[in-house]
Amino acid sequence: MALQQALSGFEALKKDFAAPNPDLLKTGQALTRLKILLTELSFLLPAGSGSPDPKELLLAREILEIGALWSIRSKDIPSFERYIAQLKAYYVDYATVLPESARLYTILGLNLLRLLAQNRIAEFHTELETIDPDHIGSNVYIKHPVQIEQCLMEGSYNKVWNARANVPAEEYTFFMDILMGTIRNEIAGCSEKAYTTLPIADATTLLYFKTGDELLTFAKERGWNVNATEKKIYFGVSNNDDNEIPAPKMIRQMLHYAQELEQIV
Repeated sequence: MALQQALSGFEALKKDFAAPNPDLLKTGQALTRLKILLTELSFLLPAGSGSPDPKELLLAREILEIGALWSIRSKDIPSFERYIAQLKAYYVDYATVLPESARLYTILGLNLLRLLAQNRIAEFHTELETIDPDHIGSNVYIKHPVQIEQCLMEGSYNKVWNARANVPAEEYTFFMDILMGTIRNEIAGCSEKAYTTLPIADATTLLYFKTGDELLTFAKERGWNVNATEKKIYFGVSNNDDNEIPAPKMIRQMLHYAQELEQIV
């Protein structure tokens, strides 16, 4: 009975989620109902505790995969992480029982990109080691995050920006946007130390914004001073005296430390 209800609910879920503009709220509610039904099947059955029905396992895996993609479209990263944790049992423990999923590498690639966006590089490499080496360089869904990581290590942010326009699946854009936000903040921090001012046009290009308005919003968030007349951005405080190094004070401190060291010796 539970299996038939789950199958019927899954078909409706799959149809709704495949629509051009799916109702994400409705999809989330359907996923909740289906996961409750799955608890009556093999959903919570750990590997090695029996012989679960492959049909039930396959159904559970497909529902969880839609849940993972739904989480990204809903911009809910914690939910995506939970679905990934649940899917690993089906991708690893039941790999010999179930046929390979058509969404397998899409979701594994999304998880790799998530780790990059969160700057969890060590975990990225740990996850990468669990993937068949033959697919790392050939599978488009895995190759994309691997190339992004290489660009980040090289500091080739322009390549990362260009890769945003060539994502292998729609859901990848979400994590690419988060990653670009991280890159912008890093560039902004370096710019604040390297420059006192920049033309608005140059700063827009440097920070990979499409328009000057986007830059002005970002500048306001970081507390930069914008001179609309000069069309320039000024970093940091405007009082030049506050930027000067207090040389006499530092010299006195260094001499004091030297005297103390002589006494210790």
